[in-house]
Amino acid sequence: MSPLKKTYVLKLYVAGNTPNSIRAIKTLNNILEKEFQGVYALKVIDVLKNPQLAEEDKILATPTLAKILPPPVRKIIGDLSDREKVLIGLDLLYEELREEEIDG
Repeated sequence: MSPLKKTYVLKLYVAGNTPNSIRAIKTLNNILEKEFQGVYALKVIDVLKNPQLAEEDKILATPTLAKILPPPVRKIIGDLSDREKVLIGLDLLYEELREEEIDG
């Protein structure tokens, strides 16, 4: 019996349809489809249309990816092109490395 997988709740804050915003969305979708396989919920928030949401969550730059669940909350700023940095920020790469140590 396989252990229950965590569900990741993520928010991606972007500012309109800028090249950085589009790249961040595309890159994140690729990572999520490959690594998370349906165990995530992603909400993309355009701070130009919803500035109050960015203010409430203390978003100072875009694009910013916020991992809400599982705790702790983590934020990654930038276009998310560094896949390893994104996975470490989401605690996924660290867990994979730990599982390999346990299995090996």
